[in-house]
Amino acid sequence: MKHLLGGLMAGLMIVGTAAGYNYFQASKGDVGGKYRTMAVRRGEITSVVNSTGTVQPVHSVQVGSFVSGPIRKVFVNFNDKVTAGQVLAEVDPMIYKAQRNQARALLDRAKADLLQSEAKLQQAEHEWHRAANLGRVKAISDADADLAEANYEAAKANRAICNATIQQNAAALELAEANLGYTVIRSPVDGIITDRKVDSGQTLASQFQTPVLFVVAPDLEKTVNILASVDEADIGLIRDAQHRHEPVTFRVDAYPNDVFEGKISQVRLTPTTVQSVVTYTVVVEASNQQIKLLPGMTANLSFQIEKHQNVVKIPNAALRFLPKPDQVRVSDRPILDGGLPDASKDQEADASKKTATADHSSPSKPAPKPKYVWILEGDLLSAVKVVTSLTDKSHTELVSGDLKDEQVLITGVQTP
Repeated sequence: MKHLLGGLMAGLMIVGTAAGYNYFQASKGDVGGKYRTMAVRRGEITSVVNSTGTVQPVHSVQVGSFVSGPIRKVFVNFNDKVTAGQVLAEVDPMIYKAQRNQARALLDRAKADLLQSEAKLQQAEHEWHRAANLGRVKAISDADADLAEANYEAAKANRAICNATIQQNAAALELAEANLGYTVIRSPVDGIITDRKVDSGQTLASQFQTPVLFVVAPDLEKTVNILASVDEADIGLIRDAQHRHEPVTFRVDAYPNDVFEGKISQVRLTPTTVQSVVTYTVVVEASNQQIKLLPGMTANLSFQIEKHQNVVKIPNAALRFLPKPDQVRVSDRPILDGGLPDASKDQEADASKKTATADHSSPSKPAPKPKYVWILEGDLLSAVKVVTSLTDKSHTELVSGDLKDEQVLITGVQTP
């Protein structure tokens, strides 16, 4: 008797569990226990173009060295904030100080030579006037008078040479002082040190190529650029979105829960071709007040192309669903084979497009193609013709069709 009661209790539990599961499936929209369903909703549809890009500073200034020599001291490190004119490093100035002193000495000597030449010029001028007076009274020969005049002209030329030498040595001194000034490496802009490529004691050789010592990113804590590669087929949509000032949203792996927003600032005209795939660089400008976006980060971008609000949305799964002929009403079965008039017209239009040339193609925008969704009427499925427009990953906007809000559409067949 006890065994009989135990068996009855176990059977009742199994039946109750099965009934509860069936009720749960029905509450999920399991129409007739045979199909999966989703309801038509009203809301907003946003069409996007997805791409990936790299975070880059708006500007990146490479600070180099004009002079050669060992680095005596480095005053900044990675991530340091610097201001324009701040000293970043110093090259050993000993050689350049010697060159400056040498140029200064040569300038002083040239000035002394000028004083000497002016004294000789004055002496030659007196001798020439004296010789000219004596030549009038025939006290000296004409040759001596001509010699005195020649010495006077030579003294004037010598003074001009001394003046030119002074200018030359002054320029050499200015050059030496400039080279000495270049031994102090200063930041040309306000910014953040994003790269440091030199250490104390390292020797620079600037004869052939200017070595890069630091990379300074100005305004990194204000704005950054994301350089995205966009397929050529989507560039027209991107440029239209730029003209309409549509926003751009993106994420980075470092902050997966944060959604950043930017704007399209430029579509560069230079193409990039990789294995016959043509892409263009789209520059997206974004705020970086918290310095979360670091140079080199990979960003996953969504360019908003168009947005419609308060529209009827059809689940994309309902548009993809194609039933079997035995599940469909007899009158709707030709749809599965493309036999209805609307479907044949669409096929003919597609064929004409393929055979038309570019010169004879129609300039007008083609009408939207009708599609079909399926609803359950009794035990069989009935087709509803719809015309759609904007789409996203999960829903598509309904333009026309005999559908109502919250109407249940078939999206698939239940798996046993």
